[in-house]
Amino acid sequence: MKVLWAPWRMEYVLGQKEPGCPFCPAEVDLPDEDRLILYADSQTLVIMNKFPYNTGHLLVCPRRHVPELHDLGDQELLALQKMVRDCLEILRKVMQPDGFNVGLNLGRVAGAGIPEHLHYQIVPRWQGDVNFMTVFADIRVVPEHILATYRRLFPHFEKLRSHAD
Repeated sequence: MKVLWAPWRMEYVLGQKEPGCPFCPAEVDLPDEDRLILYADSQTLVIMNKFPYNTGHLLVCPRRHVPELHDLGDQELLALQKMVRDCLEILRKVMQPDGFNVGLNLGRVAGAGIPEHLHYQIVPRWQGDVNFMTVFADIRVVPEHILATYRRLFPHFEKLRSHAD
């Protein structure tokens, strides 16, 4: 058996876990960068996935803590869809992916890690981004540190926020 050493993961393994729902910012008193929140307004929230499938993996959710699309009002649903669109445009501009996976996992059996709070997954994809590590070792290689990605994306969401005001 071969060993892949990843000592930076120990910080997560031994670190304090966040209480409550990670998509409900009012429940946890931490700075946005520590929580990887890129954008928040009265109806939507954009947060980076702490366990990304790929560099730039974003989660877009309603501010209201609901599990299903049918729980959203029309304005919330529209705001959520517009935010997904805006995220795609920012990721295209900043990261220049060849494509995206965009979707919802509704319910734990469908793969939702947090089934009680609906969220879209947006995963940028590049030609050839799946390599032997994923296939043979069930290990994902994410080539950029998550805070470096956050800092590249944040100014674009800040600009989006200033246009919303």
